[in-house]
Amino acid sequence: MIGLLRGTLALRDSDEVIVETAGVGYRVAVSPDTSATLGELGQDVLLHIHHHIREDAQTLYGFDTPHKRQVFEGLISAHGVGPAMGMAILSIYGPSELAGILASDDIDALCLVPGVGKKTAARLLVELKSRLDIGDVTTAVASGEPADGPADARSVVRQALGELGYSAEEVRGAVAALPPEGDSSVLLKAALRHLASGR
Repeated sequence: MIGLLRGTLALRDSDEVIVETAGVGYRVAVSPDTSATLGELGQDVLLHIHHHIREDAQTLYGFDTPHKRQVFEGLISAHGVGPAMGMAILSIYGPSELAGILASDDIDALCLVPGVGKKTAARLLVELKSRLDIGDVTTAVASGEPADGPADARSVVRQALGELGYSAEEVRGAVAALPPEGDSSVLLKAALRHLASGR
């Protein structure tokens, strides 16, 4: 199984990249924040890979840190969470934010993930606490350290609002009204409040 992939970034979309190594191009599913960290086309990149094998397909999921891969693997080990939902969760919340959600039992935050309702969110809170090591990150959340830089956090908010069905104009207006700092979960909630007040 493939666990690490190093090569040249040959193509990039928001949810997929192609990494060329030894003349072979590997298609790798990525979250928007991982895609954004990979630099320009033609540069050397290193991705930590989860190699997902089914009877009818093999898919590579790539992450810019081994910790993100570990969190993804913890997510998909939970009942009812497949790779698509695991990537959707990590596209909105980084590991630090997810740890904060689990530590505070924030069902509403999990419900912001497309396809996750209240019942699913409540079950995930219970399951994920036992599957993910949230201890180290909970300290950082409690101390108020932001999980993402402002630019990365805004990118996550844009992606999340787009997946929730808001138009490009609505997303631009909501993001423009955000405070200059904050992690993506805080900014996303602020953007949703802004959108709700304008409807």
